[in-house]
Amino acid sequence: MKLQFTKMQGAGNDYIYLDCRQSGVPAQAPALAARLSRRHFSVGADGLICIAPPMLADADATMVMYNADGSEGVMCGNGVRCVAEYLYTHGVVKDRIELDTPRAGRKTLYRTAPHSWCAGMGRFSVRAEDIPAVGLGAGPLLDVPLVAAGRNWQVGCISMGNPHCVVAGQAQLPDAAQLAVWGGTLERHPAFPQGTNVEFVQIHTPEHISAAVWERGSGATLACGTGACAAVALLVLRGSCPRGKAVEVTMPGGALSVCVLEDDTVLLTGPARTVFEGVVEAPEG
Repeated sequence: MKLQFTKMQGAGNDYIYLDCRQSGVPAQAPALAARLSRRHFSVGADGLICIAPPMLADADATMVMYNADGSEGVMCGNGVRCVAEYLYTHGVVKDRIELDTPRAGRKTLYRTAPHSWCAGMGRFSVRAEDIPAVGLGAGPLLDVPLVAAGRNWQVGCISMGNPHCVVAGQAQLPDAAQLAVWGGTLERHPAFPQGTNVEFVQIHTPEHISAAVWERGSGATLACGTGACAAVALLVLRGSCPRGKAVEVTMPGGALSVCVLEDDTVLLTGPARTVFEGVVEAPEG
């Protein structure tokens, strides 16, 4: 079976996109995600995103995402902007696009410039039951100790609809080898029964931070939209970043802009670009 796909990226966070608005999400989507995401041996990506028919009548489409290991994801801030960009360039020519998601609710996106979108990412939570996190208290989990990879960590735990463990105040960001060990160990820490995304954060100024990210189910990525939101939200609560102002988050693949509003709603703005389109052989069934 030949499968037509589009490769897109937001700040280097790249996914394979399938337009499933007519056909529906293929039953083998998890296996496809694992097979096609392999770098050097296939298309290569941080995962697979299916653009499906809307769940509710007033939406433009539904985003269904799978990590590089085939597990189903909850939300991707870079991916959701790329879905809006795809729709905009494939017949849904509107500056406001409404997207449903199976597990993270409705997301509204606004076109701010060519190839740039602002996504309303909803409200965050630092309560243990929302993350979920166990053995760390009920929350708010703004600064809690963890032991992992033979080190003592002070972390903040936060949900952006998906779980995040933020290690803030780093003098320097981890190198690739350190990120693999530290990020992988924290991802699978017993405190996080469903696993977690991990962000290591360096603070430059109140309105500029840098982050290295380890994504649950995908590993090291060049950027993570929900990770950027989680990092800024945590630093706003700690008083290190301002509320109501844009904070630039520099990641290996580029910069994203995050603004935490007074009601704890988080806005994420950044690029969304098509890399290439192609056709790949996919197994039947």
